[in-house]
Amino acid sequence: MNDKLLKLQELELLAKAGGGEKRISKQHEKGKLTARERIRLLVDEGSWEEIGMLVKHRSTDFGMEKENYLGDGVVTGYGTVNGRLTYVYAQDFTVFGGSLSETHAEKICKLMDLALDNKAPIIGLNDSGGARIQEGVKSLGGYADIFYRNTQASGVIPQISAIMGPCAGGAVYSPAITDFIMMVDQSSYMFVTGPNVVKTVTNETVTSEELGGSKTHASKSGVTHFTARNDLQCIEMIKKLLSYIPQNYDAKVDDIPYTIDDESRAALNDIIPASSNTPYDMKEVIHELVDPRSFFEVHKDFAENIIVGFSRIGGRSVGIVANQPYALAGVLDVKSSTKAARFVRFCDCFNIPLLVLVDVPGFLPGTDQEWNAIITNGAKLLYAFSESTVPRISVITRKAYGGAYDVMNSKHIGSDLNLAWPTAEIAVMGAKGASEIIFRKEIASADNAEEMLANKEKEYAEQFAHPYKAASRGFIDAVIEPSETRIKLIKGFAMLKDKKKSIPSKKHGNIPL
Repeated sequence: MNDKLLKLQELELLAKAGGGEKRISKQHEKGKLTARERIRLLVDEGSWEEIGMLVKHRSTDFGMEKENYLGDGVVTGYGTVNGRLTYVYAQDFTVFGGSLSETHAEKICKLMDLALDNKAPIIGLNDSGGARIQEGVKSLGGYADIFYRNTQASGVIPQISAIMGPCAGGAVYSPAITDFIMMVDQSSYMFVTGPNVVKTVTNETVTSEELGGSKTHASKSGVTHFTARNDLQCIEMIKKLLSYIPQNYDAKVDDIPYTIDDESRAALNDIIPASSNTPYDMKEVIHELVDPRSFFEVHKDFAENIIVGFSRIGGRSVGIVANQPYALAGVLDVKSSTKAARFVRFCDCFNIPLLVLVDVPGFLPGTDQEWNAIITNGAKLLYAFSESTVPRISVITRKAYGGAYDVMNSKHIGSDLNLAWPTAEIAVMGAKGASEIIFRKEIASADNAEEMLANKEKEYAEQFAHPYKAASRGFIDAVIEPSETRIKLIKGFAMLKDKKKSIPSKKHGNIPL
């Protein structure tokens, strides 16, 4: 028996050694942790249980039978993260560059099946050179098996992808189907085709970092939701993200015990500038409304004219969508619409209530927007709010003009509670633009056109640039003092906590993609 135990211990040590000390040192030289080091940082101490440690590849082509590493380049298993069951796989770059083989894929698929059957989150720590070319179509088939499971799990369990090294070719599509992507600055990249292929096909000269680095995907494409300075910060961000989301679609996030105290926020009474054209920072509003230090922004550097993120209000996890007057005056455009729509749909999938802060002058005009399908992209946000059944509260702080008023979680598309500050302006458009249209003939024939326009603008503003018309029709449930907003939200979300709303029976809707 002792001999057999020694054999087992020998194999376990061999598996844990990965590609060997030399390759591990190279990983560290690049500022990267190994697969096992990453897992140790992520899961609670003593909770990790590995699956498939002794798996080996089956390839015999190109001399592969002479190179065999236990685990075949991926560490898979389960443990707890802050006490919650979580499934994790981490690709090991020290073994064949973390490339995906048939057996490598089988290990990931087995783990995904377990996660789906047991309704718990799955986290992928990606660090791979892509498909193992020595295996040809078998490795490609392995990717497709993973993509299929990603899709089946979508909306059932949370799926988080951390890109902690290269992720190229077919490898990028699994993270793209998951709920959130994290990248590490200067050590991770994602692209369908690399710089060499780009040079050959389009004659563009571009580096890996420029083509698909973290900064590129955080600010230009919006592919990544979070960017970390290093592996350690990336792991901490995963833990924080998990604290705001439940185990699965049928669960809710546990509330943190909270006692209502003095919830007045006097600073909010003075936050809106006297001129409706002067910007202010909506993040200052958010920080006044949420529990201290609880706001966790998503997609921070992408489409900055809209803010999305998680927070807690009175101990309750909520998703926040807010126009940002500091960027493009808070207009809705192609990128901000799709950014917000995806976030809204995630929150709806996993029973996370939504707070919507509205200061929107409309949709961004211009040929660039029209030719890039602002119509269907704007409709994505409209669709996302309209199909959402979670508790939804809107607060209009200032402008709510035109179709953007409808889209930003209006009462008409199913919002539960719509509040407005006295500074709210709810109308088809701004007073100046409306006056130029309505009184066009009078202004044109007036001796002093500018004075006439100013008078008509003032007249229109007095009649429409306020929240009371909308309140008189029941489109606004209450006009409130800004300082009272936090307590209204705490009570509002408490009132809505047991909300149950069903949608018409269907296979699924057809969102305007």
